[in-house]
Amino acid sequence: MIKNWSHFLLALALSASAITVGLPAQAAQVCKVTDPTGTPLNVRSQPNGRVINSLKNGREVTIEAITNDSKGRAWAKVGGYDKGKYRAWGWVLREFISCYES
Repeated sequence: MIKNWSHFLLALALSASAITVGLPAQAAQVCKVTDPTGTPLNVRSQPNGRVINSLKNGREVTIEAITNDSKGRAWAKVGGYDKGKYRAWGWVLREFISCYES
């Protein structure tokens, strides 16, 4: 019985490694501020909340969450690196963030 059990575990380990080795690497998504007005994009404390900061066009951001407001507009919670540390910045209108695969 133990011999069969060890064969089972070996087969399980080999099949698991074959599955993980066979998967392609996931492409990273890069997002940037792309406000067509050319002015800094307002960052808010919550969707439609008070303005707490702004981000310049071209600033690289990470989208942490997306939600819709009562008017159906998409808002993205964004963050990014500033002086070597990752920070969550706040909420921006999703339409002003462009993302692409790196």
